[in-house]
Amino acid sequence: MTTRPFRILGLQQVAIGNEDKGRLSHLWETLLGVERVGTYRSERENVDEDILRLGVGPHAVEIDLMEPIDPGRAPRVHVPALNHLGLWVDDLAAAVAWLEEQGTRFTPGGIRRGAAGHDVCFIHPKGNDAAPRSGEGVLIELVQAPPEVIAALGSR
Repeated sequence: MTTRPFRILGLQQVAIGNEDKGRLSHLWETLLGVERVGTYRSERENVDEDILRLGVGPHAVEIDLMEPIDPGRAPRVHVPALNHLGLWVDDLAAAVAWLEEQGTRFTPGGIRRGAAGHDVCFIHPKGNDAAPRSGEGVLIELVQAPPEVIAALGSR
């Protein structure tokens, strides 16, 4: 294995799905008091989501509350309920290239702009013959960290 050309800096987000986003919002916003900072809707991704933030600055963690636009259509953003974890990475392009060399399977779509405006890419939860490495049952989102997050979390 060659030297890893990137670093995982920390947790960027936790994405939770439900057929009724209102139930999630009641728990996270009303009962727990987590602040909503935005929304995102994409027909292509079959998602209507509320974006919440826990904490401040580069140490903040996003909580995405997701509901499918059409529960019968893929992707099924509410199954499983803990949909995916997002990880800050200091060099997304290098991470994807290196992980692919190691046999990691990614979801279709490659690196693209995510709901929060950062470049993202997803490690598939299941491997296959061509790319046997995977998230081992968990969908993992790699998120390009902006300079201020790299500065705050990159030195250890």
